[in-house]
Amino acid sequence: MKESACTSVLVGKAASIDGSVMIARNDDTFLPLTPQRFEMKPAVSDRHETLVSNQNGFTAPLPETGMRYQQTPNADVAKEGIYAESGFNERNVAMSATESVYGNPKTLAYDPWIENGLAEDSLQTMVLPFITSARDGVDYLGKLIKQYGSPEGNGVLFADNDEAWYMEIVTGHMWVAERIPDDAYVVTANQVAIQTVDFTDTDNFMWAEGIQDFVSGHGLNPDLSGWNFRHIFGTSTEKDRHYNTPRVWFGQRYLNPEIEQEPTSSELPFICHASRKISVEDVEYILSSHYNETDYDPLGRGPEDLKTKFRPISMNRTQNSHVLQLRNNVPAEQSAIMWLCFGVPAFSPYVPFFANATDTDPSYSTTPFHADADSAYWMYRKLSVLVESHYAEFIETDTDYLTAAKQAFQTHLEESDAAATELKGEALTAYLTKQNYAVVADMKAKTTNLMNDLFEQGLGLSKLTFNMDVNL
Repeated sequence: MKESACTSVLVGKAASIDGSVMIARNDDTFLPLTPQRFEMKPAVSDRHETLVSNQNGFTAPLPETGMRYQQTPNADVAKEGIYAESGFNERNVAMSATESVYGNPKTLAYDPWIENGLAEDSLQTMVLPFITSARDGVDYLGKLIKQYGSPEGNGVLFADNDEAWYMEIVTGHMWVAERIPDDAYVVTANQVAIQTVDFTDTDNFMWAEGIQDFVSGHGLNPDLSGWNFRHIFGTSTEKDRHYNTPRVWFGQRYLNPEIEQEPTSSELPFICHASRKISVEDVEYILSSHYNETDYDPLGRGPEDLKTKFRPISMNRTQNSHVLQLRNNVPAEQSAIMWLCFGVPAFSPYVPFFANATDTDPSYSTTPFHADADSAYWMYRKLSVLVESHYAEFIETDTDYLTAAKQAFQTHLEESDAAATELKGEALTAYLTKQNYAVVADMKAKTTNLMNDLFEQGLGLSKLTFNMDVNL
């Protein structure tokens, strides 16, 4: 039933280059194709509706009122479930769910999964429209887990303009959440990540009711001193050291190149402080990476036996990659930006969308189940296949395209921000919605031209060729 095997990044406002709070994640599925959409869900009032998951039977009433919010659900909800995954609500609260995590057998023996509990497919729908801050998101979800239980391990990311929080649900009812310090960042990848928990510091930690008694009563703490959440509830296996820890290592290596660490270490730190300020482009680089410039790069020139030793971050089964940015250098009404990549992140752009909008371009909101000529999801995945098919010949052209797109996006945001300061209320929302449509149209034209050029070049790279002798 689990959908994602993801990689996540969180950045505090003092750690970022412009004072933004950022949470970001690759949404990876088990198959290369699980088409997704991007859409706005309108605010509701006087609703009387029960949510029933078609994945595990989870059933719960939805609140009568809910805020407008974004979501990136599966296209085939009837088969695959909702999995709303990522977005902002109209109060500028960001949520990304989930980073799959795995509790260890000993802790699960005393608090097993609840088969029809609140799972990833329903989690965003049950939480994002109803929370007013990142901290409130942790509290709200914690109460739902207490009431309904969880059928799986989930790491959940929350952010607002002031704070970023990471919450790990590791058994049927046990969880801990930690506030990311303003001057810090986090990279996490499918393994219980939170380390030392200070139960006297309620400003920076939240936890499931009774978790200390649960651990002490069942003799679950393996350490001689301290209370390390990762050690108590997490795993440290051979699989972790090939599938999970190397991704954390690479992200930390990129932001802290001066620190020597091993990619197979089970003790990589959770809270980190970068050696420089972190930009949106830095976060995108981590999520689009595949051990670039190391022997472990599947697309590199290193030893063949090392190319597939570790699972890369960017994969062909990454269905969407997103950076949810809350800017503090512009008015709140235009602060929230979703940088959304629907292709393989290694080859595709992160397109910026203002969250204060009422709808999304049909090329994003109406993704069909199979490839077509109109949808953004399929366009960017076609681009990814084209580039990888002749990687050595096409990667430089693709890199130039991505570099030009990043520059164009920054210009687009600067110009949009300047014009938006003159607007308020519905007029501002309408304008930002229009700007979202404009960036989609611009990128569709540029990407189509690039793909046509690569297609023409690819015809000349066929192995079915022969040099003709004009004298024959």
